[in-house]
Amino acid sequence: MTKSQTLSTQSWMLVLSLMLIALTLRPSMASIGPLLPLMQPELHLSFTQASLLTMLPVLAMGLGIFFAHQLVVRFGVYRVIFWASLAIAAATAQRYWAIGALDLTLSAILAGLGIAMVQAVVPGVIKQKFTSQAPLIMGWYISAIIAGAAFTASLAAFWADWAQSWRLALSGWVLLSVLALMCWRLQKGQIAALPVAKTEQKPLSFRRYGRSWTLAMFFGLVTCAFTCVLAWLPAYYVEQGWTEQKSGLLLGLLLCMEVVSGFISPWLASRNTDRRPVLLGLLVLMALGFTGLVLAPAMGLLWASLLGLGIGGLFPLSLIVAMDHQYQPTAAASLTAFVQGIGYTLAAFSPLLAGFIRDLSQSFSISWLLLAAMAVLLMGMASRFNPKFYQSKF
Repeated sequence: MTKSQTLSTQSWMLVLSLMLIALTLRPSMASIGPLLPLMQPELHLSFTQASLLTMLPVLAMGLGIFFAHQLVVRFGVYRVIFWASLAIAAATAQRYWAIGALDLTLSAILAGLGIAMVQAVVPGVIKQKFTSQAPLIMGWYISAIIAGAAFTASLAAFWADWAQSWRLALSGWVLLSVLALMCWRLQKGQIAALPVAKTEQKPLSFRRYGRSWTLAMFFGLVTCAFTCVLAWLPAYYVEQGWTEQKSGLLLGLLLCMEVVSGFISPWLASRNTDRRPVLLGLLVLMALGFTGLVLAPAMGLLWASLLGLGIGGLFPLSLIVAMDHQYQPTAAASLTAFVQGIGYTLAAFSPLLAGFIRDLSQSFSISWLLLAAMAVLLMGMASRFNPKFYQSKF
């Protein structure tokens, strides 16, 4: 970042590298939903069992985040992100040779651990390298994560149909990881020089503060909505009579709207230090979307668009609000790591619960209504995020 607060060419290359890495953080999960109808007959998976392929990487993401700080202190930011990205690539490639549910489960756990390391470290890199523009870059980074999910969800079923292999459609995304790794290697000079602060404010040190738990619960519940639609929206619409390809495209539409909202919502929120008006507006969209899935499922394009706009904006803003609570980059990184660790651990169980409810009730409608009610609960939580009182909370 230059003194004039504009991005230099070198900084733009770092942004591009971070965006490419972000694109690799969701294909291992986003490809499952559209391909599930093809995988279930061969692997004999119930909906509860299939939910593990989304649950376990999210759980690994949550738990793995708490170890990231120690790894950064020992190995440095550059190497942690490099080896974590390599783990994601290896887990994705391994799926080509999967012969059973156990193989897919192990690859999901490995990918989840890699994703955890990246997501714990990158916010600190953004905060250090981009200072005053960190909220904007953070919004771009998270939007790129969602874009990777959208790209995968939209094309997975078509790729499987073209290749006549769901294994190839699951594993082929390793090419994206290879490209990201190549670009990240070019950033070694910039990143290796970043200071590693051996701060006492490690992620778990924030457990003493009630506001930390509020932020973690807020992020976790938003992520519950994201993981449930990622895991089950295509399956829900296949049950409504849609084809696998059309259902995958619907999820792709939802995720594309998340990308749009992920870019626009942080920009809108950045015009005022009080993010609450934007947060509440997005939560209304999310509540309407989940309710509409139950009341008028035929209008799937509308409900998917509303859900995408709502969830897509809430995902980056929930982390931006957490970052707002701490001025120092290392403290902000530790707090966002705590928020993500607890949040992802909580959200990991939502696809499992929704799959269990589906097996019992033969319908996803109960889960969609519970998520609509959750949006109302989040409105009450968001109303408490008054920036005037942030410093007094820690």
